[in-house]
Amino acid sequence: MNKECDNNCENCISENKGKKEPKTDFYVNMHHLSSIKKVIAVVSGKGGVGKSMVTSMLAVLMKRKGYHTAVLDADITGPSIPKTFNIKGKVSGSDLGMYPLKSKTGIDIMSINLLLEHDNDPVVWRGPLLGNVVKQFWSEVIWTDVDYMFIDMPPGTSDVPLTIFQSIPIDGIIVVTSPQDLVTMIVEKAVKMADMMNIPVYGIIENYSYFLCPDNNIKYTIFGESHVDEIAKHHNIKVLGKIPIDPKISTASDKGMIELFEGNWLDDAALYLSKMED
Repeated sequence: MNKECDNNCENCISENKGKKEPKTDFYVNMHHLSSIKKVIAVVSGKGGVGKSMVTSMLAVLMKRKGYHTAVLDADITGPSIPKTFNIKGKVSGSDLGMYPLKSKTGIDIMSINLLLEHDNDPVVWRGPLLGNVVKQFWSEVIWTDVDYMFIDMPPGTSDVPLTIFQSIPIDGIIVVTSPQDLVTMIVEKAVKMADMMNIPVYGIIENYSYFLCPDNNIKYTIFGESHVDEIAKHHNIKVLGKIPIDPKISTASDKGMIELFEGNWLDDAALYLSKMED
């Protein structure tokens, strides 16, 4: 805009409502030795909805289907993927580039925690530097014969997610949510951002959807009634799964045993993704 700011945000929101983010040539080439068929970003409008856990579970399920999967941990200031897979050690490299570490079942993993001296060291960086690191994970890491790469995105719709959407050729996104009304509103923001960036939304996965009591087999909606079906219908997208509150899932994540989780909650998501293979 070629006008001075009048400190009234509503004017800018109104003026730009409905505008598509223009196509840009910001894409970063992946490493010349890399081969990646599908890139799927797992997003959430806010933190705390279990996005990293869902990302890990999707990578595990697609691996179980016989695909070579990978996880690019783009949540630079809050990386949790290495712990979920119990991956320790440091990424190695050569004159050619860096090599991701492999999980016990062979899932390729790249995260900032695999570069830090101590995995509990904080990453106190500004937005541009965070975005540049993610781009390096794409361009300087050698990803070999990957069928499905899942990007664990940072929460929100600000600088770093925008940089990723503009720099990496993402095939589609999966939105992770939870049942609260507040989160419902924030999901709308994530879906609208994807639309502005001209990236397809494959579907929504609701986490913490219900608690199935082992004593009476009754489902209790601890976080309130779900609205995910209404949101999906409104945006003409699919509900790809509803994950319950299950201590076994959190225990598997905390102990780095996510590859051993049992449950069919995301089978529809895995089936949907497998049908996308070229």
